[in-house]
Amino acid sequence: MNSRLLRGAATILAALLLSTAPPLSATADESPAPGAEAEAAAETGTGRTVIGDGHIDIGPRFDQGRWTVQIRDDTSHPAVWRNTRDVVLQVKDSAKIEVPTGEEFGFLGKPGDRVWLLPQVQQEGVLWPGWNSQEPRIAAEVEREVTWKLTGAEGPGDFVLFLNGSFGTPTVLFDGRKKLPQETGIEVNTHVHGNWAFTKPGTYLLDVSMSARTKDGKSHDSKRTLQFSVGSQDPAKAFAAKTSADPSPAPDAGEPTASEPPSDESSAPLWWGIGAAAAVAALAVTVVWRRGRRERGGTTPASRGQGEGQ
Repeated sequence: MNSRLLRGAATILAALLLSTAPPLSATADESPAPGAEAEAAAETGTGRTVIGDGHIDIGPRFDQGRWTVQIRDDTSHPAVWRNTRDVVLQVKDSAKIEVPTGEEFGFLGKPGDRVWLLPQVQQEGVLWPGWNSQEPRIAAEVEREVTWKLTGAEGPGDFVLFLNGSFGTPTVLFDGRKKLPQETGIEVNTHVHGNWAFTKPGTYLLDVSMSARTKDGKSHDSKRTLQFSVGSQDPAKAFAAKTSADPSPAPDAGEPTASEPPSDESSAPLWWGIGAAAAVAALAVTVVWRRGRRERGGTTPASRGQGEGQ
């Protein structure tokens, strides 16, 4: 990708993040509409898969009665929930952009620095990861909201997850450079997308936990690791990485364990030549967030934090 294209991408990114126009409907791809109205298969999918294009969501689910964090794969037809250790989420080199000017983007790096960005608004040919609390039993039984925590962030560079603010100011939800754990809340029966930024190529392991109290008074918690492959490396390498949720490499395809759930697949490039008007649809998602919490202290790189057990 030449510098002229990168500068153009940065300009469009700035327009996307700073736009204050009224919300519009985002352009959909061939994936079914996410949420409870487009239910995934009841059984957990099996087999390793790499997903680099299309829509996926991270969220809690009762898998055979057991609360767990899984990945909903809308690139499969019908959609299916998969175990996190069976899935590598691919961020191709075509997702690289230049950090735009403006102090509000300083958390991404210096103007002109290159980052890999999975954007909040769907773009053709690039992975579109979100998160939801819409699995039917979750939506029916959870009391108010799910607590989502980032408990560990490991990779060759930095990781930041942020939302486009309603008034042009980005809102950072998770910052792997800050003290961990960090947490935010997901209201029950909601579906949200954000911007996932990575500063260097390689394998990233993000330890997350999702917990909630159900209406019967019971507390539930599950910790899993999200596996991202950034850049031109073979994404299958990320399957060999050891996670704190499971210290051994993931089993071969066809050998899912009782303690972990399965994955998704796809791959394609990011193309920033989409109209900025469609991008403002993302501004509406912030209303579903009841709270977001992160440390605003020093920027000492954080190793894996102390996560909660299952």
